[in-house]
Amino acid sequence: MVIDKKLAEKNSHLKSKAEKIKLVITDVDGVLTDTGIYYSPSGEAMKRYSIRDGMGVERLRKYADVETIIITGENSGTVKSRAEKLKITQVYLGVKDKEALLEEIKKKNQLSSENIAYIGDDSNDYDIMKLVGLTATPSDGMSFIKEISDYVCEAKGGYGAFREFAELIISLKQ
Repeated sequence: MVIDKKLAEKNSHLKSKAEKIKLVITDVDGVLTDTGIYYSPSGEAMKRYSIRDGMGVERLRKYADVETIIITGENSGTVKSRAEKLKITQVYLGVKDKEALLEEIKKKNQLSSENIAYIGDDSNDYDIMKLVGLTATPSDGMSFIKEISDYVCEAKGGYGAFREFAELIISLKQ
């Protein structure tokens, strides 16, 4: 899905925010996955990821020079595997205080809050979303997250929401 540039440019406020973005941080469950957990007969947890979202990570890197970071409260091997496949080098698992980690990320990457976008869907994303330059949520994100988001995706979590947000950023930065 490629966002129509004319449609995207109608919102000059959104465009001015997107132009400053150098890094996108994403949550996993409810954004990159559909919030479902599947269990193998041996009890191993498995998650479903969208190939479209993976392409969004690659396109952000290639067309907007924007890297992606994963922050999740879960400590999951599937997240590590997916990040490796997508060449995401900064992956933070088992994070309970996303706001404190944001400060570390800003220092490590020499960025300010306005240079960072975040896509999340639930209460553990609320506080960090109030501290960054551009925010989004999947269409099935919680209502209180939709209220504070700059952009509400048409796609659901795990079904291309990250890709949609990535395409929006790419389009608005051109």
